[in-house]
Order: sequence, then structure tokens, then C-alpha cells
Amino acid sequence: MNIVKGISFAALLLLAACNKGAPTANPAQSAEGTVATVNGTPISRAMFDYYVKNTAGKPASELSVEQREQLLDNLVRGELIAQQALKEGLDKSGDTAPLLALSRLQILQQAGAQHYLADKKPTDAEIKAEYEAQVAAMPKMQYHARHILVSTQEAAQKIIDQLKKGANFEQLAKKDSMDSSKEQGGDLGWFSPANMVKPFADAVVTLKKGEFTQTPVQSQYGWHVIQLIDTRDTPVPPLEQVKDRVSQLVEQKKFKAYEDDLLKNAQVQKNL
Repeated sequence: MNIVKGISFAALLLLAACNKGAPTANPAQSAEGTVATVNGTPISRAMFDYYVKNTAGKPASELSVEQREQLLDNLVRGELIAQQALKEGLDKSGDTAPLLALSRLQILQQAGAQHYLADKKPTDAEIKAEYEAQVAAMPKMQYHARHILVSTQEAAQKIIDQLKKGANFEQLAKKDSMDSSKEQGGDLGWFSPANMVKPFADAVVTLKKGEFTQTPVQSQYGWHVIQLIDTRDTPVPPLEQVKDRVSQLVEQKKFKAYEDDLLKNAQVQKNL
């Protein structure tokens, strides 16, 4: 599941800074609960273990003594820098305060998502229903086209005039196009209209195989001359091939519904 991502070392430091205003750890806390104390502030074993796992990709028990010491030294140095930043009031300057607040919010949001979805794994029936809905929403047709992109309408019209006289589209693309596809003679491969900017997509779907646009097509990138090479039905991947992705979509929708329910019952005042 990709909803919950690993927390970086920077985020751990931000959380540590966020917690500076909270009550300090109990001095009677056993040594087993901490791996170091920096100017009276403990670094918990839980924080160390999490940092090691996300940095080294394996638990601390699988690392050498030297590796563990190096990683602990990183945390100690980070704690020292964070403490000095607090002394200098940097937690209240510039973008630091909102960054700390946002980091805390994002980490708690991720934890909330993980907790909520822990016992709500998608069933086979839910996955199948979502798969069928996604297939139904897919574009029915894919297009294979090439294009020539130039900076002015006049330049595009000149290319169209040459094509009408029998010029080779691929050669003109290699010579005149300013798009990276020029090296392939303007070939864009197979695509769905939804993956292209609207003016380009609208023009492509009006063409027949072998035809090129008779007038320049403008988009935010410049002026296009487009030729349709072929069309085909959109290939539909089998469920087993995309099951993990579909499962993620089901989880995302479940969590979105949970968020919507919380929002519906919350008292929210906006002051933009």
C-alpha cells in the first residue's frame, strides 16, 4: 500500500523539534528505552530503530557495531543542530514554523490512514467491481500519430503546403520540428486522447488513417501539424496483472469516504 510512505530523517528531526514544547521524558526512564541523551534530551530506541530501518533498509540487529554507531552519531548530530536552531529561535522564523506544522500533520495523517485501513483490506468482490468500473471508463480507442511542432502559425502552414505537394512528413519533422520526437520523424507512438492536450486530441480524433491536419493546430506548446498513422482498440490488461493497483484504488476510495465523513461532522471555519 502506497498511502503510508517512509518518514525521512529530516521529518524525524522536525517531529523532535515539534515536541520541544511538550513535557520532557521521565528521568527515571530505563536505559533500555533510550540510545543516547543529548544535553538532557533522550533519543529513544524506537526512534533509532525506525531511523536505522529507513536508512539502512534493515533492522539495527543486522548491522555491525560500527554501522550502528555511525547511524547513532548521525542522530546525535541532528539533535544538536535542532537544539541549537531552537536556541536561535529558528523554529519561529521564515518557513520553519509552517513546515514543522505541516510535517506533523502529514505524519499523523499517514498514521491515521494506516490505522483506519488496517482491517479494511479490499475483498475480491470489491476489487473486481473497481476493475470493471475502471475498464468501463477507459477510452475505447488509441491513436498512433506523428507531428511537427513549430513556433508560429505561418511556419506550420508552410509545412502543410509542402505536405500537400507530396513532401515526406518524417523528413520535414526531422528538419523543422522543435519537439523531442523529431529524431523519430515526429512519431509519438500509441496514446489515448486523454493523455494529450485538448487541441491536439480534438484534431487527432477527426483524422482518418494517413491524413494530416489541413490547418495548423495551436496548443500551449506552439503550432502542430499532425498526421494519423493508425488506430486500435484500447488494450485491456487482465485483472491479475493490475490487481495490486486496483486494490490501492479501492483503499483510496475507502479512506476518501472516511475523510468526507469526518469533514461532514466537523466544525470548519475558513477565513481566506
